[in-house]
Amino acid sequence: MTKTQRMRALINDDRICISPGVYDGYSIRLAQQMGYATASTTGAGLANSRLGKSESIGIMSMLENVEACRALADAVDIPLMADADTGYGNAVTVFHTVRAFEAAGVAGINIEDQSYPKRCGHYAGKELIDAREMAKKIEAAIDARRDDNFILVARTDAIAVEGLDKAIERARLYAAAGADMIFPDAVRSEDQIRRFVDEVPAKLSINMGLGIRSRATTPLIPIPQLQAMGVARVSLPRMMTAAAIAGMRQALALMTESADSGVVMDRPDLLVGIEEIMALVGDDDVSAMEQRYLLPEQLQKKYR
Repeated sequence: MTKTQRMRALINDDRICISPGVYDGYSIRLAQQMGYATASTTGAGLANSRLGKSESIGIMSMLENVEACRALADAVDIPLMADADTGYGNAVTVFHTVRAFEAAGVAGINIEDQSYPKRCGHYAGKELIDAREMAKKIEAAIDARRDDNFILVARTDAIAVEGLDKAIERARLYAAAGADMIFPDAVRSEDQIRRFVDEVPAKLSINMGLGIRSRATTPLIPIPQLQAMGVARVSLPRMMTAAAIAGMRQALALMTESADSGVVMDRPDLLVGIEEIMALVGDDDVSAMEQRYLLPEQLQKKYR
């Protein structure tokens, strides 16, 4: 099966699809190593980690996003979904955006109905485009994909701006335009999730805000409970970036303490060994390929 076929099977399965948010080679290879069947890029995580700036200023371009996703998709065997923000323009732009992401090897993308530059779904200050314009973007995206299994997720941020009823109206319009999955961001309760499941004729994706804490508008709901409610996918966009920042902060604090005390401190409980890093990025595969393809005298010279 292709990655797109596997991704479509995952969202059509009765079991909920769990999609951690990844942003670099380490995070996506860890997701695969830990047994996750899929992952999705976090748009904020990519912008924050690559540029050191907020995604809210909208300076990471579509092509930068595509190239980052190309490298991530190529690094693993599991299917990767990508965050394509608002599609970077009007419906014509979205057509070319879909072509670019599909060529990069991802299994599908999110596009959302915010104006550009967009905001994090759990932040104030969001502005929406006309629902009819978003529907046209979805139509263009569906027409653009060359592989019918390439998945289009339509995200709506309307709950915070227009209220639940209008958000459901938008979701129904987006499903009618051809969206494979609806992603209502910043849902506020289990009852709101149930209404989307009951009233929108498309698969539902819900975002759990692990790592958002006080800003999170969606309550943290156990994954088996989301599955029982009929949710097809749960994404965890901030979890891995938040964990990485916490780990790096601990390591830097340890180095400050070591510098002040004059005592060298090694903390295997905080720092993985080089062997684990090399195994994660496939160093053993490189060694196996050298044994297969290099001449005996090359190996002798290289490793003495």
